[in-house]
Amino acid sequence: MKMPPKIIGISGTNGSGKDSVGKLLENKHNYLFVSVTDILRQDLVSRGLPTSRENMRSLSAKWRRESGLGVLVDKAKTIFDAQPGKYAGLAIASLRNPGEADSVHGYGGLVLWVDADPKLRYKRVASAQRGEQRAVDDNKTFAEFLADEAAEMYRPEGGDSATLSLSDVKDKSDLFLTNDGSNLDELKHQLDELLGF
Repeated sequence: MKMPPKIIGISGTNGSGKDSVGKLLENKHNYLFVSVTDILRQDLVSRGLPTSRENMRSLSAKWRRESGLGVLVDKAKTIFDAQPGKYAGLAIASLRNPGEADSVHGYGGLVLWVDADPKLRYKRVASAQRGEQRAVDDNKTFAEFLADEAAEMYRPEGGDSATLSLSDVKDKSDLFLTNDGSNLDELKHQLDELLGF
């Protein structure tokens, strides 16, 4: 029987269920779930800046240039290490730069790529019961949703190594999960089978 990884980096397309995977690991397997998107969002809010995807992309690139490509994973690991023995492992979402995948691997972890049909993902994002600020951020047309995803999927022309490149994270992923189902029990079953719980 294989042992579940101590550190799991979660990446994937928008609305695929990355946070749902993290929350399942938290609630069912005693992992600490840290959303790096929430870390970015909190920093922007603390400075009175809008929490738009564009602002989060800019802030994450700035931090990577200043502190290394794995800075967001390092921040999550610091939160985990400050609570020794409390959790069985650490789940980190959402990896959007290949340096973050490298950082997870450097800590001995695995990277999980989550995906689903684009129209289903859009429907999930549009109908999700999220915090008020996130609901505003996610209030997009299907075309805008796809454009946002394209801006994060491939490094922009002239972009440096600190910019987003989901496609490069996908290339570095160890495990792949297709979340086209409609309930958490199905997702949990797939996740447990994939990770060896």
